[in-house]
Amino acid sequence: MTAPKEITRDRILEAAEAVFAEKGYHEALVDEVADATSLSKGGIYFHFPSKEHLFFAVLDRLADRLIAKVERESANRPAALEKADAALVAVFSALSKRRRLAKLLMVSGYSMGNAFERKRADLFGRFAGVIKSHLDEAVERGEIGPVDTAVAAHIWLGAINELLIRWLYTGAPAPSAALPLLRTVLIDGLKSAGMARTREERGNGRGR
Repeated sequence: MTAPKEITRDRILEAAEAVFAEKGYHEALVDEVADATSLSKGGIYFHFPSKEHLFFAVLDRLADRLIAKVERESANRPAALEKADAALVAVFSALSKRRRLAKLLMVSGYSMGNAFERKRADLFGRFAGVIKSHLDEAVERGEIGPVDTAVAAHIWLGAINELLIRWLYTGAPAPSAALPLLRTVLIDGLKSAGMARTREERGNGRGR
């Protein structure tokens, strides 16, 4: 059974997500979150000591839900590279289908400066960790050649980030149109990199 404190905390985060998404970090008011939850401003601060803490808690909650979705989407895929591909699709699709979610995770806190950049790096590092684990498994199974999976995971997320931010600001390219090419480039590029690394290692072996 969920404790009353946790229920109240979830209500606050749900309301705060809507307020931050609509107004952005600096324009959003804690009073607006209080009004939406029928709590006092002091009641909000009882659970979250500052607006920054509240905003970062909203981001953590969104990231938790997105990672859970990613893990569900990839769980039943038989091949490790298919799991990595499913994780890529899940992250990209979830963010593109929920513009508000994408705005919060990617652009709403930029005016906060370094604090937001650190938080954003931490959240995207969590997404990269999920993709990296599947790529590690793909290397172990011989589905792809040896590559730096940590770098590869961040390259994947960098591509997702660039396409979605461009879409948020300009409306193009549409995520549904960009996804097939994104998958092809990233998956085929990873296979090619692994093959090149294998050839290089074999060549070095012959030269000794």
